[in-house]
Amino acid sequence: MPKTVTVSFSPLAFPKSGTAVIFAGADGRPTAAVAELMDQAPSGHELSRAIERAAATERFKGKAASTLALLAPNASLDKLVVVGTASEGEPLDSTLLGGRVAGRIGHGAATVLLDIPGLELSSRQVADFALGARLSAYKFERYKTKKEPDEESAADVALTIASRVAPNGAENGAITATVGGVNFARDLVNEPANVLYPEEFARRCEALRELGVEVEILDKARLEAIGMRTLLAVNQGSIREPRVVIMRWNGAADKNAAPLAFVGKGVCFDTGGISIKPGGGMEDMKGDMGGAAAVAGLMHVLAARKAKVNAIGAIGLVENMPDGAAQRPGDIVTSLSGQTIEIINTDAEGRLVLADVLWHVRETFKPRFMIDLATLTGAIIVALGQEHAGLYCNDDELANRLIAAGEATGETIWRMPIGKGYDKMIESKFADMKNVGGRQGGSSSAAMFIKRFVGDTPWAHLDIAGTAMGSKDSDINHSWGSGWGVRLLDRLVSLNYES
Repeated sequence: MPKTVTVSFSPLAFPKSGTAVIFAGADGRPTAAVAELMDQAPSGHELSRAIERAAATERFKGKAASTLALLAPNASLDKLVVVGTASEGEPLDSTLLGGRVAGRIGHGAATVLLDIPGLELSSRQVADFALGARLSAYKFERYKTKKEPDEESAADVALTIASRVAPNGAENGAITATVGGVNFARDLVNEPANVLYPEEFARRCEALRELGVEVEILDKARLEAIGMRTLLAVNQGSIREPRVVIMRWNGAADKNAAPLAFVGKGVCFDTGGISIKPGGGMEDMKGDMGGAAAVAGLMHVLAARKAKVNAIGAIGLVENMPDGAAQRPGDIVTSLSGQTIEIINTDAEGRLVLADVLWHVRETFKPRFMIDLATLTGAIIVALGQEHAGLYCNDDELANRLIAAGEATGETIWRMPIGKGYDKMIESKFADMKNVGGRQGGSSSAAMFIKRFVGDTPWAHLDIAGTAMGSKDSDINHSWGSGWGVRLLDRLVSLNYES
């Protein structure tokens, strides 16, 4: 993994020296255009023969994710890397491809001839390639005092992306904005809970003011005055004070236009409370604020790239601890909406946080839609693993747009069911509802709980328990905290809602 990756763009041309990267299809060969440029280069015919021999020796067939590296393949080049792109029915993910190439370079400068067999790339795809290359360099090492030998030897990579088309000014600017937002979210998820508690999380969001984001922090006294009793109940066992952060970006031409609203669960540490979790793996619960991190990262991106949209980012920040003052199973709390909730399991706390924040956003800002993100249930991991996040939605147009944005970014989502049967599961004998509906269909009944606090506002709930933390290692993310959701939601906005 390189220390940093920088990118620049140029017309399609073969380098005269240094390191070159080309792409091969199912026959193990590059496009005709690249082959012609290679033949015209110094010692080009020698280079072509070297590739053929190496491909035959290594049985290189151009399969996606495979690479063929040739050291000093001719008198001009120091290194040539051939990257396979052939796959059976799978669309090209240019972001992952960019990360893969940056990882294969190792160090130094390289020219990437971004011409893919069988594809005509758009400028957006070229920008996504550059984005993936830059995202691949992220590391979270601020608490390491000693490094492994391979970490010590990591060096910077400078890529020149030579292609038929280049990103326009807005797309180029969005690359840096997106890297900043994703890495901001990754940092937040990776931080230990003794460092990143609610007050500190809120302070870090204040840095967004430098980008033009309005940041309002609601402290415990304000939350009590507003009446966010379910959020406060979750936090009452912690010595740390809760916070709600409201972030506003007004980039649309009409500053009074209804905003888009994004709401994040920010449980900075979750012991389960009185319904305490097993000890094994509890350290991972420092990442139970992945939804809030994604919302903060999204607001960074929207502001940094000057998105032409009005947006609200709202996050509820708490700790769920088993103090003598903690809420108990059997307690009944009254939410900001006035609806009463019987607490069956104190480990089902994230939905209580979202209930009050969603209601506050709905009533205060009258948004065009609301999307919440939460590391909410283990049930969604059982259902979808780490391949997709779960999507629950009351509006087909919004759902379809989210799914399309997921396919475009590789942050894929799968629409899950909601309905009366799941709603019935959270009926209570003593209150308007209870906070859990049992083991079966646990993610869907949790979504139905949240749905009771959005009214008729178009709404989507993303259960990101399997994607935001402990995520799979990939070509663009080698970190425990993935920053999942930032690119998805930014692409949703850019494709559909900017004026």
